[in-house]
Order: sequence, then C-alpha cells, then structure tokens
Amino acid sequence: MSTTQPVGRTAAAPPLRVRDQAREAAALIAFSAATACGLALALLLLTHLGSQG
Repeated sequence: MSTTQPVGRTAAAPPLRVRDQAREAAALIAFSAATACGLALALLLLTHLGSQG
C-alpha cells in the first residue's frame, strides 16, 4: 500500500470537498473533449489534404 501524498497536498490539509472534486472532474472532461475534437479535426484535415494530391 502506498503512503505517498498527492502533489500539493499535506497531511494537515483538509480533504477536498465534493464541489472541488466535481470542478476538477468537469475540467478534465472539458480538456479531454477538446483534445479529442482537435485530434479528430487534424486527422480529417490530413485525410482531406491527402486525397487532394
């Protein structure tokens, strides 16, 4: 079992509140969606440019 503390958290710090966890989860979802859309657009552009030549 690991006894390491997460980065930026100390033993004296209070645990994260549910709203903080929800905010972090929403930010992660938004980042993941933006990354996936960006990669999909890049692949679409590459395939479009590949079919031109």
